[in-house]
Amino acid sequence: MTDLFDPPDITASESEAENDMAVPVRFRLNHEDVEVHVQDPTTPLLDVLRLELGLTGTKSGCAIGYCGACTVIVDDRAVPSCLQMVGLVEGRDVRTVEDLGGAGGLDPVQRAFVKCSGLQCGFCTPGHVMALRALLDEDPDPGEERLRETVDGNYCRCTGYVKILDSAREAVALHRAAASEEVH
Repeated sequence: MTDLFDPPDITASESEAENDMAVPVRFRLNHEDVEVHVQDPTTPLLDVLRLELGLTGTKSGCAIGYCGACTVIVDDRAVPSCLQMVGLVEGRDVRTVEDLGGAGGLDPVQRAFVKCSGLQCGFCTPGHVMALRALLDEDPDPGEERLRETVDGNYCRCTGYVKILDSAREAVALHRAAASEEVH
């Protein structure tokens, strides 16, 4: 008798048949061209990022596009990756939190969160960071209302948003300073 929880035995020919039915999806991920093969192009980008590509910085929260924990940047816009079908990123540019920082250190948004203690458990932080990064890429000098709207788009259970808003304001200042250094 087989256990209901044991996966069925899949022969090599069945596995090859599944791979033959996979759809290739090509896109640019964190400045690198990637190709993934998915059985279903409506699979959420979040699942592909975490399960297929091992990029676990993007968090899985509500799975309905409400909480903001899974925010990534697609073609310069912050989007909930739980709602973004992977088939629709074909030929597009996707950035995850793993793309920020690098040899030069942390991204100004990340530095702001560290400096202002804009996190507690840290679960919502990647979503906040990516949403603010997209905002600053679009508008390097957003007003208070835009900052509040951006922060409000990501649910946080721990902080009460005070430190997150402080971090957002600091991110603007650090972004401006970094841009000023690039000009000189």
